Amino acid sequence: MRILLAEDNERLAALIMEGLTAEGFTLDHFGTLADADDAARSVNYDLILLDLGMPDGDGVDFIRNLRRRAATPVLVITARDGLGDRVTGLDSGADDYLVKPFELSELAARCRALLRRPGACLGVTLKLANLEFDSAGREVRVAGKPIRLSPRERDLLERLMRRAGHVVAKESLEEALYSLEAPVTPNALEAAVSRLRRSLSSAQADVIVHTAHGIGYMLTGKQAADHV
Repeated sequence: MRILLAEDNERLAALIMEGLTAEGFTLDHFGTLADADDAARSVNYDLILLDLGMPDGDGVDFIRNLRRRAATPVLVITARDGLGDRVTGLDSGADDYLVKPFELSELAARCRALLRRPGACLGVTLKLANLEFDSAGREVRVAGKPIRLSPRERDLLERLMRRAGHVVAKESLEEALYSLEAPVTPNALEAAVSRLRRSLSSAQADVIVHTAHGIGYMLTGKQAADHV
């Protein structure tokens, strides 16, 4: 899952980036609302973490403007701890409100909770042939047995399973898997797909990752492969 982090405190932002990356999230960090807004208009983020007291404006206005065009979940992270502040933040369109200082474990849990809501990224078990993906617990099973995948392999598999039987464009996969600052080599996605194929094959998953040359990738069950 890809998260936009709008936070002007560089030290706190670094801690959040480190903690949530370890939890398997991909993050893009911006220190101003203007940069965050530009990014939110060009990238389909799964979640936005927003500090209200940004140097170039109030995060409440950012949320109100965002809500005119998108339903992306917003988790406010702020030092404003008054009841009126919380009410204003939530009434402006925020989905949750977390007061600083906070533990990274709670932040991660709140991120997962928001992403489990109906219509969000988490909260369902995806199934294809003998392969299952628990999107809440981030667990992959083949014939009921858990298999070990890297965070990037899990994210890639999830994107393919959500569009099983359809080609997912390379650009869409790269956008979901890599942050804006990540050094992405021309064959990074191909290498990730290759690793995922090996992992699924070793676990005897009855699925195939097809390559649509120059376009993207598609996941099908082996029984459907003859019709692809």
